[in-house]
Amino acid sequence: MGFKSDIEIAQEAKPLDIREVAKKAGLSEDDIELYGKYKAKVDYNLLKKDTGKKAKLILATAINPTPAGEGKTTTTIGVADAFSRLGKNALVALREPSLGPVFGIKGGAAGGGYAQVVPMEDINLHFTGDFHAIGAANNLLAAMLDNHIHQGNALNIDIRSITWRRCVDMNDRQLRNIVDGLGRRVDGVTREDGFDITVASEVMAAFCLANDIADLKERLGDIVVAYNMEGNPVTARELKANGAMAALLKDALKPNLVQTLEGTPAFVHGGPFANIAHGCNSVIATKMAMHFADYVITEAGFGADLGAEKFIDIKCRKAGIKPDAVIIVATVRALKYNGGVAKDALNEENLEALEKGLPNLLKHVENITQVFGLPAVVAINRFPFDTEAELKLVEDKCKELGVNVALSEVWAKGGEGGIEVAKEVLRLIDEEENNFKYCYDEELSIKEKINAIATKVYGADGVNYTKEADKEIARLERLGFGNLPICMAKTQYSLTDDQTILGRPEGFTITVRDLTVSAGAGFIVALTGAIMKMPGLPKAPAAERIDVDENGVISGLF
Repeated sequence: MGFKSDIEIAQEAKPLDIREVAKKAGLSEDDIELYGKYKAKVDYNLLKKDTGKKAKLILATAINPTPAGEGKTTTTIGVADAFSRLGKNALVALREPSLGPVFGIKGGAAGGGYAQVVPMEDINLHFTGDFHAIGAANNLLAAMLDNHIHQGNALNIDIRSITWRRCVDMNDRQLRNIVDGLGRRVDGVTREDGFDITVASEVMAAFCLANDIADLKERLGDIVVAYNMEGNPVTARELKANGAMAALLKDALKPNLVQTLEGTPAFVHGGPFANIAHGCNSVIATKMAMHFADYVITEAGFGADLGAEKFIDIKCRKAGIKPDAVIIVATVRALKYNGGVAKDALNEENLEALEKGLPNLLKHVENITQVFGLPAVVAINRFPFDTEAELKLVEDKCKELGVNVALSEVWAKGGEGGIEVAKEVLRLIDEEENNFKYCYDEELSIKEKINAIATKVYGADGVNYTKEADKEIARLERLGFGNLPICMAKTQYSLTDDQTILGRPEGFTITVRDLTVSAGAGFIVALTGAIMKMPGLPKAPAAERIDVDENGVISGLF
């Protein structure tokens, strides 16, 4: 059909000098540090200055996606451009992509079509080096931990209870489980070990929830790296590592300023995994955007059962912010997938499967409007192969149930294609009630909080716990971690903990197999299903299609 690829569209764009973009956002040249012509970092100390802004915060979330992703970031960017076209002072705040998915199956995370942030290649690859700094801080802590043990183990660390792992920003299953410290006595202590992907590191989560460098240093110090022979936690602070870790992250903590294809200012900063960690861009970037704009559009990872729940129950709680409206992105493709259509047949019209998949969307709508008390609009993200009959069916079914719905064509038309969604969001903010609430009270027990998420948000009948999970819950509550919020590690493809169960299932339970404390980030991770902190590459990774020519022009990114 002659469609241009995302990278071709991005490379044809003529972006503004980043100093002009900064000026649009109300930033002077003294407020930014240039990283070439099209990228800059912004001093987080600007948050100490009162700008008098009371920005409206709009959260973009989605239904359960297909394995390919369905355009939530694209919609977020396109709607921000639509706000700009409507004459509104708008900024967008997004996560940075991880190299692992870029070279794996998911591709990049800079939007798509005519709703992208640029420079697309830089954002999807090394960008300003933030993730490398986070990986270095993580691995410095690992090195200091093993060195402490090698040098006599004054903290009496039980090497069988070490919880801290090294990390690398790449999908590499070979590194999930390793034995290190082999060789001579001077080569370290031999033990079982492993790597996580950088975006699953607790350093990333703490980084993205920190309010400033002092807060980050405290959070890093709280990280539990192991337990001693008496069963008590050993922290990074006790290893005297958090100061040096924070020094490595000093510049990375400054939000990155870029732009959309239409010149709307965009903060792209931080990127914790959404099915393992809390899946949101940094608190600093969101607050910075709200500091300078009237309307801020941000996103949370994957479907609303993961992303929106964590955005609200973890990020909003920690940062003292709340959304004014929510966009729930849905696609005909993802609804057909939830109705049982195979991934390779999603471009074919199938009204029966589409209707069968619609309850998934309606559950997410109920969660946003009833569990969290927020006004919402469904944005139907149009794909080129969607038929008019399919689009009409989704719209009609939503309207039958009183659900606000708007067609989004930002992939093909940029900001112009997001006007309908943007206008509905403005109406929601002005006219609809906002009865914002959390899913659970933080002071509840660990099991009560997990049960609230499972029953209210997922629609489960209850929660089962393995013996290991029960034992860990007892230990975490004994150690004083019981009042932390819960970060559920669950598949993004299903409301259940089984990725093969699609749609809106009923009569199921969630099984929690283990828990870990992320004391630096400030939450407890409840592990369900087969969630891993180190993904692997697929049989035909995207990396096979990525190349660079003699002029330095990259191809194959998407």
